[in-house]
Order: sequence, then structure tokens, then C-alpha cells
Amino acid sequence: METKENGKAAHGLAVLEGKPGGSKGVRILVMGAGKMGSFFTDLLSFDHEVAVFEKDPRRMRFTYNCQRLTRLEEISDFQPELVINAVTVKYTIPAFQEVLPCLPADCIISDIASVKTGLKEFYEATGMRYVSTHPMFGPTFANLNQLTEENAIIISEGDYIGRLFMGDLYRRLGLNIYEYSFEEHDRTVAYSLSIPFVSTFVFAAVMKHQDAPGTTFKRHMRIARGVLSEDDYLLQEILFNPYTHDQVAQIRTELKVLLEIIDRKDAAGMKGYLAKIRNNVSSQE
Repeated sequence: METKENGKAAHGLAVLEGKPGGSKGVRILVMGAGKMGSFFTDLLSFDHEVAVFEKDPRRMRFTYNCQRLTRLEEISDFQPELVINAVTVKYTIPAFQEVLPCLPADCIISDIASVKTGLKEFYEATGMRYVSTHPMFGPTFANLNQLTEENAIIISEGDYIGRLFMGDLYRRLGLNIYEYSFEEHDRTVAYSLSIPFVSTFVFAAVMKHQDAPGTTFKRHMRIARGVLSEDDYLLQEILFNPYTHDQVAQIRTELKVLLEIIDRKDAAGMKGYLAKIRNNVSSQE
């Protein structure tokens, strides 16, 4: 059943698009039938008229309660009011460029990319209404059925009604929502993703086979497998974020400090270091 707040957002979008009352919900095109595309399709399809655009029909074999589109002319016939681009980050802008000629002039286009490089300039060049968000839970580690401890970022630039609609959608999931500009988003991602990613890379680079691995090792191994299952281009773009270098440099600095403590067998220094990092961890709780 559509919630009151979701109904208000859908009504606002529908009225703005010239659909009186919004009684049939919003016509939404989801681009890509991967994990996130399928997630958004399932989430939206009972309250709205949803179509999925995916060139490989085999990827849509488990989708339901939606239209399955494989040709661009079908998008023109569908006349979406909102587009959610859920393709792999490498193809976010090329996918937009391909479908733009098929979209109504007043359609709102949106992305959920974790890397926003070039998107602000692209959106502004199109002249179309847009909304950019980043659901930070992802399919690798999160339980998509229980997201109350996960976060989402909504970019403050863009269309008001689009931001309202996506914000309401994320609230329905129980997500904690933050609003940043494109630049603030990239700075945040450089910290929240590059540090754990690089730490995982270092762990994976020096690991050796363990016949009897301990609990901590096994937990790190699960994290490493999850991170390394991500698309190479996504990992590359996160690390090539212009704000990543300074974050990674901090890891190098801290490793140097820790190595000096170890070399000196400095018990007092180690005690102080552990107190510092415990305080860092507790401040995040």
C-alpha cells in the first residue's frame, strides 16, 4: 500500500507532469536489471507503473510486475516521467546519452551512482530536470530487507520534486538521509569508501594461506572477497576520486607511526596509540 508521504511525493510529481491526481502513480523507467536495478524495480512496481530497460533479456528473467523493454523505441512509447539509471557506474553517462532522445522533455532523469565524477556537468548540459542520489548500502554487504542502519545521500543540486520523491522512497526503507552537494558527496565518499577499500587491498596483498585461520582473519577475508567482487571500474573510480589521495596518505602516515612503535617495542607508545584509536572508534558509535 502506498504510504501517505509517498503518495504526496507521487502526487506532486504527477501534477507537475500534467497527470491529474496522480491516481496511477508515476511512470518510472529503471535502466539496468542488475542487483540495484532489480531492487528498485521490486520496490516501486506496486505503487507505480514501472518499466525496466535492459538490452540482455536474460537479465530480466526474474523481474515481475513491470514492463520489460529491450529496444529504445519502446522507451518512447512508455513516455516515462522519471528515469532511474542503475547501470554499472562505467556506463552511467553513456546510458543516459543513449536514451535521452527517447525521453519527454519534462522527464526527470536520475542516477544512484556511488561515483559522481562528471555527472553535474552532464546534467547541466542536458538542460533536463534531474536528481542524483547515492544509496550507500549497496548489494554486497547490506541486508536489502533490513536497511534501518544504512545511509543514503541526496545531492542538494537538482529538481525539487525529484529530491522529494527519492527522499520519501529512502525514508520508507528506514534509511538515514544526508544532503550534500556534488563536491561534498565526493569528499565524503573519498573518506568513507577509499579508506576501507585501501585497507582491504593492503590486507589482501600481504595475506598468506592459513590452514587454521582465526575469527578475525576470517572476517577480514569475507570483507576482502566482498570488496573485490565489485566492478573493477567502480573500484578504480573511487580510488581516482581527486579527494582520495589525502585520505590514503593518512594511512601511510599512521602505518609509519605504528611501525616505529613496534620497532622500538614502545609499550607506553602502544598504550597511547590504542587509546587514540579506541577513542576514534567509539566516536563513530
